[in-house]
Amino acid sequence: MYIVIVGAGKVGYYLAKRLCDAAHTVSVVDKDKDLCEEIAKNLELLVINGDACDPKILEEAGVQGADVLAAVTGDDEDNLIICQLAKEKFSVQRTVGRVNNPDNDYTFSELGVDVPIDATEIIAKIIEEEVSFSDFVNLMSFKRGKLSIVRVDIPEDSPVINKEVRQIQLPPDSVLVSIVRQDEVIVPKGNTVLLPGDDIIALTLTGNEQQVLNLLAGKL
Repeated sequence: MYIVIVGAGKVGYYLAKRLCDAAHTVSVVDKDKDLCEEIAKNLELLVINGDACDPKILEEAGVQGADVLAAVTGDDEDNLIICQLAKEKFSVQRTVGRVNNPDNDYTFSELGVDVPIDATEIIAKIIEEEVSFSDFVNLMSFKRGKLSIVRVDIPEDSPVINKEVRQIQLPPDSVLVSIVRQDEVIVPKGNTVLLPGDDIIALTLTGNEQQVLNLLAGKL
């Protein structure tokens, strides 16, 4: 894939490095000249020094041919504007926007950012889950809030224990994405059997999260 990353700070740098290591084509844009020079020195990719809120700068980064644009600066307003430009002016199919202030998450979704990433909310939910020993957490919502990624820990008394995945009737438009079993990550197939202690990652429509919990964890 061709990916444009706006923001050359730590998040942007390590994101670019990981994507380059995975053999994707990546370009990075940032207003800070020093950050641009640093990332160009360490990574083999196109680096553009400029304000990505300017369509001409995005063009220099090749956004017109990008599969994904990720705006990960520390400024929510910039991230939102950049994602909207990519979507509306350059017809980029998928936009990812970093949400620094959790109060802006709804705005990002409503204004068309495909995947708003609110790290604060994700971390808080994981902390709350560990503190409360909860067996369910909604990790993220995207597609303007229509889809959710949820995590469910399977207790020993779950009704799906020792059942194959194909035997489980999930709610509409839901799918099991992965199973974390101790140190192993399993991509579930029809004949995969669920075991006590499995940590399930599922994709479902927003609003169906409780149904997924009821089914997998046996909650009423």
